[in-house]
Amino acid sequence: MKTIASANNTEITLAELEALAGAYVKARTVVSERVADLQTEVSALQRRRVGGIKAAAAEAADLCARLRATIEKAPHLFVRPRTMSLHGVTVGFRKGSGKLEWEDDAKTVALIRKHLPDQAELLIITEEKPSADALKNLDAKELAKIGVAMEGTGDFVVVKTTDSALEKLVAKILKEGATAAEAGQ
Repeated sequence: MKTIASANNTEITLAELEALAGAYVKARTVVSERVADLQTEVSALQRRRVGGIKAAAAEAADLCARLRATIEKAPHLFVRPRTMSLHGVTVGFRKGSGKLEWEDDAKTVALIRKHLPDQAELLIITEEKPSADALKNLDAKELAKIGVAMEGTGDFVVVKTTDSALEKLVAKILKEGATAAEAGQ
């Protein structure tokens, strides 16, 4: 039987580690089953309620369209002030802030350089920054020369399961449970 000395000099056997891993998997399975049951109930509830939600959303969209059309027909009501709040809804007119659009960055940059060369530095963004992907190819000595440190390369504890979408939700719930347990200690 393989034993491992821990930080506090107590011997931990592989059998103990295996038993804990087995208990963890069983506990995760219970959580997973309960989450699956919850999702089944939520899906059934959604199927029962989706018709009413869609009908209410369609009515709200129709009323919004009618409100917009009515406002468009009554600009004289919004001279000063240009907007007002009715039943918690702001209605009226507002000047649009506009949106700049261009099809091709390179073409626009070239046209700025051609037609507005004295403003090019102001109108064109030039960004220089290190490439993390390329830096990963350097060794530790080269990285040190340029003031870059590689972090997270030491040993760390791993407890990982292969997660499906359901398992990701289970993991989230387990993490929230662990946070709540830590807060209660």
